[in-house]
Amino acid sequence: MGGPEIDRLISLFAKLPGLGPRSGRRAVLKLLQHPETRMLPLAQALAAAARAVRHCTQCGNLDSTDPCAICADPQRDRTQICVVESVGDLWALERAGVHHGLYHVLGGTLSALGGTGPDDLNIAPLLARVAAAEATEIILALSATVDGAATSHFLTDRLAVSGIRITRVAQGVPIGGALDVLDEGTLATALRARS
Repeated sequence: MGGPEIDRLISLFAKLPGLGPRSGRRAVLKLLQHPETRMLPLAQALAAAARAVRHCTQCGNLDSTDPCAICADPQRDRTQICVVESVGDLWALERAGVHHGLYHVLGGTLSALGGTGPDDLNIAPLLARVAAAEATEIILALSATVDGAATSHFLTDRLAVSGIRITRVAQGVPIGGALDVLDEGTLATALRARS
């Protein structure tokens, strides 16, 4: 194909989520066909983001300011902290516009098989925030997996001594979902969590 520069670009693009070698080649080709209007602005934006974006020391979000815009916003409800696994989960909740409190990014879930323990996650800072802050509710918005459930139980046990209210996001039948296509675990959870 091209030289080592093109091969390196394709290799880097192919590593991005949702892209493989074919998609990487297509993206690189589009960029190279219009370097002045596509490639150079992308390169400048990537360099600027690499220099400026950092993890918020309060919640773990990614932003160019510390504390991040969410933590610094005086309009946010400081009595609620929504605990999520990743920054992607935080961004999804923000796009939905359903949570107006603060967040805390764990950086994953506990996983015996994956070798992820409590010290590998952002749990100690969460406990410190609960002890020092004005929060009255922790919302656990973790995935409905074995590891997500284990992490929720672990956090519930650790936070119980603080006396703070601990809630979980509802799980079960999705809007527009048909019961006959859902698995038994989802149906059982939905029935137990009925309101």
